[in-house]
Amino acid sequence: MFTKTADTKGRIALGSRFAGKTFIVREVEGKIMIEPAVVIPEREAWLYADKQALESLRRGLEQARTGDFAQPPDLEADEALVAELED
Repeated sequence: MFTKTADTKGRIALGSRFAGKTFIVREVEGKIMIEPAVVIPEREAWLYADKQALESLRRGLEQARTGDFAQPPDLEADEALVAELED
């Protein structure tokens, strides 16, 4: 625990250890509560609300990380099929 004194504008410096971090600041029963936070852009928030979509994304990222890719299309077979259909 440590004490800090607010400057004339009401600011308190937490120290370089907290530089660049984001915090949620709450006033609860006369106490100031400061909690580290991560901010998610609004356009991405839906993903964290949709558990199935989030799990699918995580699974896909893991598959990409391990090189577990789907087989590419067989272009030669496709070309042969096109040739058959053109006749």
